[in-house]
Amino acid sequence: MKNIFDANVTQELINRVNSLTPATTPNWGKMSVDQMLAHCAVAYEMAYTDKHAKPNGVMRFLLKTFVKNGVVNEKPYPKNSRTAPAFIITDHRDFEQEQKRLIAYLKKTQEYGASYFDGKESLSFGTMTSQEWNNLFYKHLDHHLTQFGV
Repeated sequence: MKNIFDANVTQELINRVNSLTPATTPNWGKMSVDQMLAHCAVAYEMAYTDKHAKPNGVMRFLLKTFVKNGVVNEKPYPKNSRTAPAFIITDHRDFEQEQKRLIAYLKKTQEYGASYFDGKESLSFGTMTSQEWNNLFYKHLDHHLTQFGV
């Protein structure tokens, strides 16, 4: 798995995001490109903002027990996999704004570095290592950029 905290990897991802256009269509799935960009930003919103509520104790237990490993391991996501409700984007967004916002999150993550994330708590999965955060961020974004052919 590539290291999202590495400047070269971050630049590679930014280049892929920048190669998208408002007319880019998915190879699978239902999201438009603007919705996909907003969807990908949710992972960063959860790491950096208080926009999303922390799941209750029972839900966190279930997420940590049954979902976490699939999210933070190095195995790619299958096409058309289910997503958490907070990640579902149903309205259309401003493409350029979402593109800039996602790129800003990528730069911020790389600048903060792995040490910032080592031991940082995830809303859904509890305390995670920097490697788990890396896998969560990189795998999710790579999945969706591949979905849109970039």
